[in-house]
Amino acid sequence: MLPGLLCDRVAWQHQSEALSDVARCTSIEWGVENSLVEMARTALGQAPDRFSLAGHSMGGRVALEVFRLAPQRVVRIALFNTGYQPRPQNAAGEEEERGRLALLAVARSEGMRAMATQWLPPMIHPDRRTDLALVNTIIDMFARKTPDIFAAQIRALLGRPDATGVLEQIRCPTLLLTGREDGWSPPARHEEMAAKIPGSQLVVIPECGHMSMLERPGAVTEALRRWLA
Repeated sequence: MLPGLLCDRVAWQHQSEALSDVARCTSIEWGVENSLVEMARTALGQAPDRFSLAGHSMGGRVALEVFRLAPQRVVRIALFNTGYQPRPQNAAGEEEERGRLALLAVARSEGMRAMATQWLPPMIHPDRRTDLALVNTIIDMFARKTPDIFAAQIRALLGRPDATGVLEQIRCPTLLLTGREDGWSPPARHEEMAAKIPGSQLVVIPECGHMSMLERPGAVTEALRRWLA
């Protein structure tokens, strides 16, 4: 299980516990790796010879790099709330960089918790923004990371490679999942990805934003259970 930007094993806690009857679940903890390929090598170094692989957001992009490096080791792959295209080399790409660096500046000047409080609301479903248990869980998770880790992961995402060719090579059982209201990684992008992977399954979870495993843990766990079967 590969967590996304500033996330850790807490993002996968419900799934790890609920699926313990059918799988030995392990969540990677990122350090200061500053490229998706370096993260993929970290994951491969900690994984058994053959494994099923699930990645969320940035972790989904890392999962594609794992497959690029060692496709023979991946038994199944699940890609959640993620994407496959490189950063655009135009005004949109420049705006993405400015936005990410602005958040990093807040993290360095005001602290990770202040940055997380500003960054989080658009990522979750509007109805969950007053759910203090959910919000505090996510903010606490982000706050466990440092600005230097944040900077390294931003660099990794800004330098993300084009994974179109990787998608077209996948032939193992594949699950694509996102929230219906995920504005960061919308269903349409996952439909594109599904079209490039023969036999893949697409699940769109209603009333769910970008943090699917925490927003709708039961629905995500059920989708993973079907995928593992």
